[in-house]
Amino acid sequence: MPIAAGCTYVFDKAYCLYRWWTRLDEVEARFVTRMKKTARFRAHHWRPLKKRKGCGFTILDDAEVRLVSKGDSKLAIPMRRIRLERDNGEKITLITNDLERAAIDIAGLYKTRWQIELLFRWIKQHLKVRKFLGNSPNAIRLQLTAAMIAYLLLRIAARQNCLKISVLRFTELVGLRLFTRRSIAQIDKPPDVHPSKARPRHSPDQLAFAYAGTFTGQPCIIWGRWPDRAGGGRDEALRQGFPSALRAPPPSRLRRR
Repeated sequence: MPIAAGCTYVFDKAYCLYRWWTRLDEVEARFVTRMKKTARFRAHHWRPLKKRKGCGFTILDDAEVRLVSKGDSKLAIPMRRIRLERDNGEKITLITNDLERAAIDIAGLYKTRWQIELLFRWIKQHLKVRKFLGNSPNAIRLQLTAAMIAYLLLRIAARQNCLKISVLRFTELVGLRLFTRRSIAQIDKPPDVHPSKARPRHSPDQLAFAYAGTFTGQPCIIWGRWPDRAGGGRDEALRQGFPSALRAPPPSRLRRR
């Protein structure tokens, strides 16, 4: 991935690569990520906090740190550690090379990234995008775009029909009724049941075949003529494989010779 100067990259702690962090700092790019529990940073300068309370979190402290390692890991760039606490009590430690922004702004950047992660998790779980069908950037972009279009269409349909169910439940009902003729406004309603009416012998969503019943002596049409002997023409037509023997004659020709 090409690195652009002046941009800020926000990523998860899985991308804890010190060489990549150094490369970002060399091109004058900024990054914000979470610090691993096994990483050791020592504070050498504490920064004052002008504002602590943010949207959904509280800044605990802000300090400039250095990497403390007994191995071969080296990080010779200036680093900054920000510790915060969410409203639910969870504590998060952020690490960044941005020494200019306020601590509350850096925490807001990471919170924005978390909202994007929640969106991608929703797409994977509810829109069935568990893996990418292609490896090229264009294929990934098209697949995500198609998933987003489907999501927006579902939201628009639910809002126009004033549905009170959740989007997840609405998505499940649409998937179950793709081949059923049913209005969206009634998609979460039970089927209409009328005990006073007789239930049909077949499903209204399936084709029904009506077979014509015949008996000996019933007139039938064979090549436009009526049989001389009652029943004989029908039996002969059935033996020869003519389905016209089962066709009902027009009312004007229901006369025997």
